[in-house]
Amino acid sequence: MASPRAKAYALLLIATAIWGVAGPVIKYTVGYLPPFIFLLYRFGIAAIIGLFLLIKFSKNHWPTKTSDAIWIVIYCFLTSTVSLGLLFLGYEQTTALDGSIINALYPIMVSTVGVAFLHEHVTNREKLGMGIATLGTLAVIFEPGASLTGNLYILASLLVGVILAVMAKLLLRHLKNFDFVLTQLSFIVGFITIIPIVMFRYSIFDIRYLLQNAPLSAHFGVVYMALISGTLAYGLWHRAQKTIETGETAVFSYLYPIFTLPLSIFWLHEQVSFVFVLGALTTAVGVIIAETKKRSHLPVRRR
Repeated sequence: MASPRAKAYALLLIATAIWGVAGPVIKYTVGYLPPFIFLLYRFGIAAIIGLFLLIKFSKNHWPTKTSDAIWIVIYCFLTSTVSLGLLFLGYEQTTALDGSIINALYPIMVSTVGVAFLHEHVTNREKLGMGIATLGTLAVIFEPGASLTGNLYILASLLVGVILAVMAKLLLRHLKNFDFVLTQLSFIVGFITIIPIVMFRYSIFDIRYLLQNAPLSAHFGVVYMALISGTLAYGLWHRAQKTIETGETAVFSYLYPIFTLPLSIFWLHEQVSFVFVLGALTTAVGVIIAETKKRSHLPVRRR
């Protein structure tokens, strides 16, 4: 019989595979549904499920202070409409391959901010690895022929994600065992806050036309992101977190390209250039150097 730790690793591996596939799914689906319509559709589905889960399963004591409620709404807005909006805009213009390498920089960016704001210690070895990984990622971002705008959108999404990592740390220190609620609230707040953006950019006729003319595969992409990459993967991740230390989940974020690259090449038919290979290998070397020492505080970048 498998141990609780082995089960937790299995759950994390499944969640990692789901999030690794998410990049190519996003790239494919935004070819038919523009990013903000995609997100409205996704958040609408996830918000209904999230509301049901909160009513049925949430046992938390909700915050009574107005200041806490305001910070929760700000966090949920940033982690949904802002962060994912930038990510989806990026995938609309760049490749899933480039996105996977840029996303590998996220834990290192969190470490850097942790030093500045949370007074966390970083060794010289880690600094060296961070520098090498950053150079590799910059090579991919500024690769000749790549979409600089799309890559910068994804990088901006990572920067917002770093801010969110600090906010989540501070919020969850204050609001114990509130991570499940935060996740579901993020979908609900994302749905509410993205409505005016969509209505400003598109008419009702445009929205209906795009939804009606999108192929069934694009609708499956939205459902995958809402229910599989959203509700299911988040649920598996939270369940695994109850068994193992937070730091042990960090290494799983580096496995995303294992699932992203084959789909990008064989499904989306994206091309691999020499600069991309060089940048990816450089990033991988930097990550290995920086992350040889196990951490206890790095979050996983979720989609």
